[in-house]
Amino acid sequence: MTETDPLDAAFAALANPTRRAILARLAKGEATVNTLAEPFDMSLPAISKHIRVLENAGLITRGRDAQFRPCTLNAEPLQAVAHWTDQYRHIWDARFDVMNQIIVGMKDAKDG
Repeated sequence: MTETDPLDAAFAALANPTRRAILARLAKGEATVNTLAEPFDMSLPAISKHIRVLENAGLITRGRDAQFRPCTLNAEPLQAVAHWTDQYRHIWDARFDVMNQIIVGMKDAKDG
C-alpha cells in the first residue's frame, strides 16, 4: 500500500462490511485469523487480505504467541475517525432540531 493519509486509510478499510465485522469481533478481545474467519463464508486467504487492509490502516496489530499471530484492535485510528466526524455534529444536531420542530408542528396541527 502506498503512503496515504491515516484518515483516508481508516475510512477505506472501514468501507467494507467484512472488515467492520472483524473489528467488532476484535473489540471483544484478540483473536487468531482462523477465529476471525469462522463466521464468514469465504476462504482463509480472502480473510487474510481483509486483515492485511486493516493492519495497513493501523486498525489492528498482529502479535506473536508461539506459532500463532493473534490480531488485536488498535483504537487510535478509530479515535481519529471519531474526531473528524465530531466536527460535523453541530450540523446533524441542527438538522435534528429542525426535524423535531416539523414533527411537533405536524402533531399540533393534527390535534388542533
